[in-house]
Amino acid sequence: MTRPARTLSDVELAIRSAWSRATCDEADVDDWVVTNPARGQCGATALTLHDLLGGDLLEAEVLHADGSRQGYHAWNRLAGVEIDLTLEQFSSTELVQTPHVVQRPPGPPLRGAEQYQLLRTRVFTALGIASARP
Repeated sequence: MTRPARTLSDVELAIRSAWSRATCDEADVDDWVVTNPARGQCGATALTLHDLLGGDLLEAEVLHADGSRQGYHAWNRLAGVEIDLTLEQFSSTELVQTPHVVQRPPGPPLRGAEQYQLLRTRVFTALGIASARP
């Protein structure tokens, strides 16, 4: 039996539909709202997209407009094209800096493992993919 073809749009819809407060990074959960569902989803989203499509994982520091550190942001690069499904989480006063490629460590992430696993399971289920634990 062949797997149905999936487009990047199919994957994006599955990811965006899977976001919730439960998949939000612990550091951002107090800022997560239904009107900004991408808030705190970048790490789990980047890893899930990497599981599905490979490519590079990118990370960059995020600064407030006053120069103070806000945290880090993660996204993907596929075949030379940056795919950032969570960029809209940032306000105009949060500035994403220049990214660098990060190597994915083996196993689940050290931070946000439960959120990542929940998001991954929801996305793989929505896409009809049997999901072995990462």
